[in-house]
Amino acid sequence: MSGLWAILVVFLAFMVLSVQETNGAVPRKLQREINLINSNGPYVGLVIPNTFEMNPLLQSPSYIPNEIMSYIDFSGRRFRFGTIEGKKVILVMTGLGMINAGITTQLLLSLFNIEGVVHYGIAGNANPSLNIGDVAIPKYWSHTALWNWQRYGDGPENELALEVNGDYTREFGYLKFSDYTTVNETKTRRLFENLLNNVWYQPEEVFPVDGTPESREHAFWVSVDKHYYAISKKLKGLKLESCINSTTCLSNTPKVVTVLRGASANIYLDNAAYRSFIYNKFHVSPVDMESASVALICLQQRVPYIAFRALSDLAGGGSADSNEAATFTSLAATNSVTVVIEFIKELFVSPVTSVM
Repeated sequence: MSGLWAILVVFLAFMVLSVQETNGAVPRKLQREINLINSNGPYVGLVIPNTFEMNPLLQSPSYIPNEIMSYIDFSGRRFRFGTIEGKKVILVMTGLGMINAGITTQLLLSLFNIEGVVHYGIAGNANPSLNIGDVAIPKYWSHTALWNWQRYGDGPENELALEVNGDYTREFGYLKFSDYTTVNETKTRRLFENLLNNVWYQPEEVFPVDGTPESREHAFWVSVDKHYYAISKKLKGLKLESCINSTTCLSNTPKVVTVLRGASANIYLDNAAYRSFIYNKFHVSPVDMESASVALICLQQRVPYIAFRALSDLAGGGSADSNEAATFTSLAATNSVTVVIEFIKELFVSPVTSVM
C-alpha cells in the first residue's frame, strides 16, 4: 500500500508541475539555469528599449558575453549575461512604451539577483539649453500621461471626480486645451474655450515591496538612486560622437549633463506647443516612452536605479520639415552606450552604498 501511495504522490507532483508549466510558471529546467546564473550574482540589470539602442553595446569590445550561458529566453524576453569592464551584467530589451518597460523590468527583478538597474536609450529634448547628441541624466522621472480629464464647464476651483476619495488630485496642475486653440484671422488672433477643457496630471499609485499589501502610496516625481547619481556626475567631460559620417556632423559638440527632471508617456512627442508647455510646466529635459515606468518598478521593489537618455531630436521644436530623429538616432544611441559603459566602469570601483 505504501508503494502505491508513493506512486500516487509522484504522479500528483508531476501533474502539478505540468499544470504550472502550462500556465506560465518557470519550467524546472529553466529554473535550474536561473539558479545557476543567480549563484554567480549579483548583477547590474541593463534595461534597453530597442535593438538599435542595444546593438551598439553588444558590438562594443567592453561587453563580453558569458561563455557558459550567454542568454535565457522567457516570457517573450531574452536575458543576456555577460560583463562590462569586469562588472557582471544582465541585458534585456523591453520594446516600445511604458507597459513593455514595466513588465520587462519586473521580470528582470523577479527572476534574477539584481543589485541595481541602469536604463538607457534615446529621447526627445524639451530643454532649449540642450542640444541633439547630448546625454541627459535626470535626477527625477515622472509619468506625465496619467490624467484626470475634467468635464466642460468646470475649472481649477472645481473638485475632480473621485478626488474626495483620494484617487485624484489637483496638486500637480493641468493643461488647458483652449489655450492652444487658434482661428484663421488676418488682423487678430483670438482664443476660444472648447469642449476639451482641462486635463490634470496625476501621480502613480505605488505598492512598495516593504509596505502593507494593497495599501497604496502615490508618486509623481521618482528620484534615481543618490549614489548612482553622484557617480554619474563624474561623467561630465566624457568625449561623445558629433558626426554620423564625414559629411553629416552636429554644429555643437555633444556633452554629458545632469539635469533636474525627465518625463515619460506612451506618446511620441513631435509637437512644438506641447514641448514648450511641458518644459515650462515641469522643467523636464528628456522626454521618452519608458524611463518613468522602469523608475516606478524600481521604486516599488526598492532597487537602485538610474537612466541615461541621449537626445536624438527636439520633440517638435526644431525644423518644420522633419523630425531630427530620422538623422541622429544612431549617433544618439552610440553616445548613450558610451556613457553607460563609463558609468559601469565607475560603478565597479565605487560599489553602491545606498538605495533610493
